[in-house]
Amino acid sequence: MKSRISSAGSGCLLALVVAGLLAAAPARARKQQQRPLVQVALLLDTSGSMQGLIDQAKTQLWKVVNELLSARRAGLKPRIQVALYEYGKDSLPAAEGYIRQIVGLTGDLDKVSEELFALRTNGGSEYCGQVIQQAVKELAWSKSPRDLKVIFIAGNEPFTQGPVDFRQAVKQAVSHGIIVNTIHCGSEADGISGKWKEGALLADGAFMVIDQNRRVPQIVAPQDKQIAELNRQLNDTYIPIGAVGRKKRARQMAVDSKAKMAAPAAAAERAVYKASGAYQADDWDLVEAEASGRTSVDKLAEEQLPENMRKMSKAERKRYVEQQRKKRAEIQARIRKLAAERKAYITKKQRELAEKGPKTLDQAMIEAVRSQAQKKQFRFE
Repeated sequence: MKSRISSAGSGCLLALVVAGLLAAAPARARKQQQRPLVQVALLLDTSGSMQGLIDQAKTQLWKVVNELLSARRAGLKPRIQVALYEYGKDSLPAAEGYIRQIVGLTGDLDKVSEELFALRTNGGSEYCGQVIQQAVKELAWSKSPRDLKVIFIAGNEPFTQGPVDFRQAVKQAVSHGIIVNTIHCGSEADGISGKWKEGALLADGAFMVIDQNRRVPQIVAPQDKQIAELNRQLNDTYIPIGAVGRKKRARQMAVDSKAKMAAPAAAAERAVYKASGAYQADDWDLVEAEASGRTSVDKLAEEQLPENMRKMSKAERKRYVEQQRKKRAEIQARIRKLAAERKAYITKKQRELAEKGPKTLDQAMIEAVRSQAQKKQFRFE
């Protein structure tokens, strides 16, 4: 009898311990999983005439992402994942349809931006049906019908090229709950005759026409300079973990620099994204890693810490991480306030500078994704 009681007591104790651990799981991690998901696959034609398209994509990524982050469903902002493909370039393997998956669906948008800046164009054959089919098959699309899943394919050659019938490819997308939006780089008449419009209609998507060579108007807002300085201060709050952390910290800085060189507006939009709470760094930054419950400063070996923390006592290390967390939160709040003022200023200027004619890539994507997100019960601020 005594043995049974002891065994039962051990079982109860184990259950209590497990329950306690579950209850202690960070609220932030649980909330992350509850947030609605938006998945976007960007399929870009990188044949010889598409340099303008690439230039628009790399400078406008953060603007499109920030627009998505202004959406809410049940009061929650979405998690965003982006995938990137290139197609139609001679240097890509012919046996693979001149197609390359560059980045699968990921929340690591630094990686996506880095790869966009690395893209180069070259002449080739553009197989729209085949690249859509590959994106549908290869990517880790959500199974939930409530999540927003969209493909944007941009190019200028007929949609009918290649061994895969585009009609079959877009029907496969629809069967997985994926919307296909087509962006023709050229005239509307050519887009219609080249079957870009038919591709979108079959996939419940939008058919859009853009001028890939049109220069995106760069509006300098009075808040940009202060946002840039706050972004520099924000970067100083990151605490890289080990060699991986140092590498990703260097990439963070490099992407900041490239955005700034490409367009001041792109740098400001990127800083706004980093202050939104959606920027993912818990796999390399100690502040985020502790907040998400992924690890803590007590669990790290000394060599995984930055040089300035290695001589600190355990108590000093804890205080330092907490100080960086508070400093980051304050800076992010200041950037968000400036971002709201900046958006109002930009919106007003855009109305004043409104031009007739084909849209730019960001305008086409934002227009389509807003409409499609609203059908999934998202509401935009």
